[in-house]
Amino acid sequence: MLQLNFTKDVLPDSVSADVQSLNALKQQQFVQLVEILFQFLLEPKESERFMQKLSEFAAEHGMSAGPLKNLMKSVLLVPQGSLKKNLTSEQLSEDLLTLGLHQDKTEHFAKQWGAHHPALSRRALGQTLMVNQLVDMEWKFGVTVGTSEIQKVGNIFLQLKLVIRKGNSTENVYMELTLPQFYNFLHEMERAKASMDCFS
Repeated sequence: MLQLNFTKDVLPDSVSADVQSLNALKQQQFVQLVEILFQFLLEPKESERFMQKLSEFAAEHGMSAGPLKNLMKSVLLVPQGSLKKNLTSEQLSEDLLTLGLHQDKTEHFAKQWGAHHPALSRRALGQTLMVNQLVDMEWKFGVTVGTSEIQKVGNIFLQLKLVIRKGNSTENVYMELTLPQFYNFLHEMERAKASMDCFS
């Protein structure tokens, strides 16, 4: 079993075979194909254009479009997994070499990864944040004045109502936090804001 940085899953043998078949391409063809691949990674909604460019590439170089498209689906697993794991160019290089890609092609791919990684990370972060977008928030502080448990009398709590956009609809999420939980929540929000500020 191959030890890879971009995934912990067991990959089908076809992925390694597809990556190795890139070795048969001339360096100029490989560079052109990697450029098409990174354009798609930066604009993943343009899948029709990606398939069209692969068909044009296949026609230009006398290849069959179908097998090339299937090959690229396997190859795409590497940068997509690397993006999820936030891999460096060196870690990506290790994976490509482990999968059997030649050194010169691996170096070019890793160089392109280094150049495009910040933009890909920003795009991925933007997508992640848009999945459940916080639209509104209401909050109330309270103090427990009566309960059957004497230790809980005088405890401060916070009730939150979060309005979250999920697709085209919104959903209300209710939470009740103790004061220590609220401070922990606030600390996590400040850390998240600091992380987002790094990317903007």
